[in-house]
This record gives sequence, C-alpha cells and structure tokens, in this order.
Amino acid sequence: MTTPLKTNPPIEEDLPQKESTWGIFLVFLRLGLTSFGGPIAHLGYFRNEFVNRRHWLSERSYADLVALCQFLPGPASSQVGMALGLLRHGYSGAFAAWAGFTLPSAIALILFALGISNRATAVPAGALHGFKVVAVAVVAQAVWGMAKNLCTDTLRVTIMAVAACIALLIPSASGQISIITAAGVTGLLLFRPEPARNHDPLPVTISYRAGVLWLALFFCLLAGLPVLAALLPSQAVADVNVFFRSGALVFGGGHVVLPLLQAAVVSPGWVGNDAFLAGYGAAQAVPGPLFAFAAFLGTSMNITPSGWIGGILCLLAIFAPSFLLVTGTLPFWEQLRRNVHTQAALAGINAAVVGLLLAALYHPVWTSAVRTPSDFGVVIIAFVALMYWKLPPWLVVAGCGAAGWLISPG
Repeated sequence: MTTPLKTNPPIEEDLPQKESTWGIFLVFLRLGLTSFGGPIAHLGYFRNEFVNRRHWLSERSYADLVALCQFLPGPASSQVGMALGLLRHGYSGAFAAWAGFTLPSAIALILFALGISNRATAVPAGALHGFKVVAVAVVAQAVWGMAKNLCTDTLRVTIMAVAACIALLIPSASGQISIITAAGVTGLLLFRPEPARNHDPLPVTISYRAGVLWLALFFCLLAGLPVLAALLPSQAVADVNVFFRSGALVFGGGHVVLPLLQAAVVSPGWVGNDAFLAGYGAAQAVPGPLFAFAAFLGTSMNITPSGWIGGILCLLAIFAPSFLLVTGTLPFWEQLRRNVHTQAALAGINAAVVGLLLAALYHPVWTSAVRTPSDFGVVIIAFVALMYWKLPPWLVVAGCGAAGWLISPG
C-alpha cells in the first residue's frame, strides 16, 4: 500500500520563525543594488549573505543548491536566489527573492531604453571598473571558504584542481556540464558511501506531486508556445515564445543567451542592432542578473507591445523557465541527496564546483578586472575587508567603486 508523496513534515515546523516575504524581498533588494560582477560573483555574494551572515543553510547545502542550478538551463545565480527564497517562505518567498534581486537592474535598463541615456554616464568609468575589481575579492572569498569546507582531502583537492584546469581549457557551457557529470561519476566510484554521515536537510515544503506539475507545465509551454505563436497573429505571444525559449534552452548564464536573443529580435527587425548593442553595454554597468537585459529589449521593441509593458512581459517570460525548473526539481533533489550513493556523487560534484569557481576567478573575473598594480592592491584590501574585517559586502562594493574612481586616469 502506497502513501501520498510529500516532503519531510518536521521541517515545516520551522516555517513560522522564518523571514516574511517582505523581509526576503528587502534582503535580495540590497543584493540586487550592490551585486556587481556577474553570476559567479553573485554566488559569492549569496554565500557571504546566507551561509556566513544569516545562516539560512550550511556550506554543504549551499554547494548542493549551486550544483543543482549548474545542471539546469538558465541563469544559475538567479535560480539559486529563487531556491533560497522558496526554502525560506514558499512560492511567495521565491518570487520576492527574484523580484528583489532583479528589479533594480531591470528598472534601470527599462529607463535607459525609454531614452534616459544621459543618466548612463552619471557613473564614472573608473567607478565601474572598481565594481569589476571588487568582484575578484568576492569570488576569491567564495572559493577560499568553499574549498576549506568541501575539499577536505587529497582526492577532493585533486578533483577541484582537475576541474579548474579543464574549465580553463574548455570554457563553454557544455564543458562545464561535462566536468560536473564526470566529477559525479568519479565521486560515485571512488568515495565510500557513509550512511552515518550528517545530512543537512533542505526545508523543501513542495510535494512531489506539485513538482511534477511544475515540470509538466515547463515542458507544455516549451512545446506549446511555438505552436501558439504560429497559430495566433499576436506579437505578445511571439515575444513570450522567443524569451521563454531563450531562458529554457541556454546553459551557461547571461552571456551565452546574447547571441540567441540577437538572432531572435534583431533579425526580424523587432530591435535595431545599434539599440541591441547599446543595451548590452548598459547591462554591463548595472548590478544584478544579465538576464534583466530582456527588459531593455522588450521596452525597445519597434512594434507593440513595447515600453514598460513590453519590458515587463519579456522579463517575466525569460525568467519563467527558471522558476518552473527550480520549483519542479527541488522536491526530488532533496530525496536524491539523502541517498548514500548520491552523497558520494555530490562529494565529487561539490569539489568540481569549487574548481569551476576557481577557474572563473581567473577568467573572466580576474582577466577582465585586474590590469594594473593598483587594481591588485584594491583586490587585496577588499579581500581583507570581507574575510577579516567582516565588513558588509555593499560597503566594500561602494568603497571599491570610490577607489576605482579616485585612481582612474583623468
């Protein structure tokens, strides 16, 4: 006789003590206003905020979430944020986390698309460079902390080093997925499952049945939207189809989706190429996820819907697959990670994730930011401020922006 599938009930007893939806929104809003440096840096900011400062989850659980989101298509850092919000306050928490982290950059890009381009030069180039430099310190802190907790023996350190080397030699989304898969197989073969090992449970309150429904909705939309767009002469449906598929089929984060978006909106004449490139440049200057670039494109459309409505529509469409995939896979992920064989595979995967972060620390984070000895000096001060002075990241970001402005030529 079977029993209904559901998540671990004792965990739900903790829910009343957790943050409100508004509280989650405010935490992620602050991160959305200060998280410069791209998706790898975002993971570092999240780790510092939710593992170190707020203790929402353990280092191992955070690494497991990162590993899961590396497997899923779409923006990994935004998916980790959604998962954190989901674990703290259900669906409303997931939406609050996404909104807080995404709205600052989305609003800035919508305003830029509406013609307020004179504001784009208000931030000096030196300050923007300082924001890129601080990302080096943020990622270095994440690598340092995760390595201490997840690479605790010779085999794990070896997996980390090999993963970093391969990631530098094969800098692509397929290479990253191959590394994680190989590391999981290596962990399964070489690590002995330990049934008695402490497990840090994720407080997932979504039932398996709900997870199946969310995944079914994802695949229905993925298959049905192209048919609907072909049958209905609606530009709104065509926009949703293009941006949903872009968010659903791209591995590797924001930069990888840009060629697909350019082909989808520039080729048919929805957005001019000059406007596309200008928006891409503006997207580099704002904090938060690069997928917020969809808001700029939707606002810049030469055909309706455009403006605020078009921007919001395209923004929701490109992030919708991430929400559906995270809510659909998390219930099964918790069940899998309790399995001793999955734990062995995760030991290898977590070590490989540290290696991927280490490779990203060099390229593109270091190579795009550290150009002079003064840049390296700023990195050292920022790293010490984060690691030992325990200053809040937003203050370190602001300080590095000021330092970049002060030491920039001219």
